[in-house]
Amino acid sequence: MDTQEPDGTPVYLDPDRPVPERVADLLSRMTVPEKVGQMLQLDARGDYEGDILRKHVGSILHTSPSRLERAHDLVEQTRLRIPLLVGEDCIHGHSFFEGATIFPTQLGMAATWDPALVEQAARITAVEASATGVHWTFSPVLCIARDLRWGRVDETFGEDPYLIGELASAMVRGYQGNGLADPTAILATAKHFAGYSETQGGRDASEADISRRKLRSWFLPPFERVAKEGCATFMLGYQSMDGVPITINDWLLNDVLRGEWGYTGTLITDWDNVGRMVWEQKVQPDHAHAAAAAVRAGNDMVMTTPQFFEGAQEAIDAGLLAESDLDRAVARILTLKFELGLFENPRRPTLARDGALIGCADHAAVNLEVARRSLVLLRNTGGTLPLAGGFTTRDDDGRAAGAGADRPRRVAVVGPLADAAQEQLGDWAGSSGQADWLPDGHPRDMITTVLDGLRDLTPQDWTVTSALGAEIVSLVTPPEGDTLPDGQPRPKIAVPRDPDPELVAEAVARAQEADYVVAVVGDQVELVGEYKSTATLELVGGQVALLDALAATGTPLVVVVMASKPLVLPRSALNADALLWVANPGMRGGQAIAELLLGLIEPSGRLPISFARHAGQQPVYYNQIRGQHGSRYADLTQEPAFVFGQGLSYGTVEYSGLEVLGTEVTHEDTVRARVTLTNTGTRPVRETVQVYVSDSVTSVSWADKELKAYRQVDVAPGRTVAVDLDLPVADCTIVDREGRRVVEPGSFELLVGRSSRDADLLRAPFTVLPR
Repeated sequence: MDTQEPDGTPVYLDPDRPVPERVADLLSRMTVPEKVGQMLQLDARGDYEGDILRKHVGSILHTSPSRLERAHDLVEQTRLRIPLLVGEDCIHGHSFFEGATIFPTQLGMAATWDPALVEQAARITAVEASATGVHWTFSPVLCIARDLRWGRVDETFGEDPYLIGELASAMVRGYQGNGLADPTAILATAKHFAGYSETQGGRDASEADISRRKLRSWFLPPFERVAKEGCATFMLGYQSMDGVPITINDWLLNDVLRGEWGYTGTLITDWDNVGRMVWEQKVQPDHAHAAAAAVRAGNDMVMTTPQFFEGAQEAIDAGLLAESDLDRAVARILTLKFELGLFENPRRPTLARDGALIGCADHAAVNLEVARRSLVLLRNTGGTLPLAGGFTTRDDDGRAAGAGADRPRRVAVVGPLADAAQEQLGDWAGSSGQADWLPDGHPRDMITTVLDGLRDLTPQDWTVTSALGAEIVSLVTPPEGDTLPDGQPRPKIAVPRDPDPELVAEAVARAQEADYVVAVVGDQVELVGEYKSTATLELVGGQVALLDALAATGTPLVVVVMASKPLVLPRSALNADALLWVANPGMRGGQAIAELLLGLIEPSGRLPISFARHAGQQPVYYNQIRGQHGSRYADLTQEPAFVFGQGLSYGTVEYSGLEVLGTEVTHEDTVRARVTLTNTGTRPVRETVQVYVSDSVTSVSWADKELKAYRQVDVAPGRTVAVDLDLPVADCTIVDREGRRVVEPGSFELLVGRSSRDADLLRAPFTVLPR
């Protein structure tokens, strides 16, 4: 029954009433179509009047401030004036708002291994997104990247569940700020729940063949952490497991997420998950049955399945659903809107007041620092880097000055990505294809490419030349046509370009004239993302021919791999004088790379993911299960080209003296250890001290080692630092045959070092006593 305040105001409009009372009052006033509409999120590029006035839509995504004003005005014409939730894919910045701050991709941020810095990036994204009227970001991604062919590796934090948990938790804190009442807070979304990245053959959204024990062992822990820490929403993956689409996986959604973890937040499907059960997975005969199954499974918000509006009502008419089945989902959605304060302030765009914050200098400064810290130096022979021995100061124009400038140098900057501004930003960034309202991407003057950076920062008397050298792909229309069955554009097919002898010759000529050649190669956005898994991991197009020709010149070769994920590199790259992996480093990436090449900053990034030597060598993630015949293929080593945690500095640090302080511990204790770091070089180092645990004998097969902690330590040249390390015994777990996460008593080893590679780790034993 409808309730009112003494002055006639409905209870749900009284901000002094408790949220549960307001929700109950509003639910009691709603019709079935209004309830179904609240559960629907539709693409804002559609029919605003139809969606808001006739479908009573509860949320929209993909909009602009001008169109959003129209949407808010239409809400005022509705009977109950329930405000909209406005969502957007703010993945590594406010992706589709022109001029917003675009950070390195999530994989690039992961290379910083720095939760505080990641939290800063997310906070900036929230401030910029909220100024444009966005309430909700579909980020962070907590998928574990194990098959490098998968197209969305760049959206992950890499291959390790502990590191993913650390960084995802930081990102959630940054997005949600001081609580949802904060006008700059936006709702975070943990996605894609769960196991979406582990699909067959790396094919996006295919079947994921994962046992429940395997899920509990590695794929679920990062999600469990953010669920218990208050991540407001979870997005469900596209894939099915054991034949059941995640959208209707009762065990995962209800037994585990809602039950064991006690999660009370909101669940949203990914794009047309409900419709895909009809037209693609073919596990439901029509949208009425699909809607009923999705509601019964516990979905709250249905993304971009417009047929859900009629389907859910048909399901109620046919007895497949009761009206009361909708109430649980609608109550969660309304709760979010009340907690955000949208009934009092729908948070329309505040560009007139806050527009100057978007892409401002302070945000750009943080972006530059994230880019600097994301760069991973993988090879540096003979002191090739920093160029000319490195610089210590800058002149009044910001150019490199001081030591290292003994004579003018010539630098040839070549390759298809040396001056590719929009490609540098990566996927989910303006011109990456998801936003047709930004066909040209973000403003060119906000982006510093590698060529820009070297031209801007090298000393005045240096010469910087350039050449394209190679092209990567051409795009052709798929034989199936331009659109998918749900109406979305079908991605073009990326056909590798043949090497162009003229382009290669021009680059070789530049290299022969130079003291150094910097070759910037990698992939481009047409090879990255949803629907874009790749069968090969090689550098495609004319890039290998270019690198081979450059190596043959004898000019010192620095290869910069600007790629969305680990690629299989040719010998000319693996044997280059220096090799740098930079993910997609965002708007300020070119400046950061130039600073590193010139020695104005120290390389400190560490790989969050391993590099394969060959696509057929996969998987190469470090924490694999023990037990197999031999340690190599008949024709190839199993050793990755580069391992999780790897990365060089310009200084050199030696580890010594690892000891566990008290080698017998109980389940309630903390393992306390100490290791000594000595900087034997002449430059300062920020060292990421990595702590792994190996359980010597386990009741079920288990990984040989797992990252359990790390510390970043600054070590000055010539200094020795003692680093204390603490690890709760409660973290030294396995998942047993019953699927329980337990600490088994017995012998363990603590492994401490600079990477996950055995040769880089010191070992010290400890024993966990029986209870």
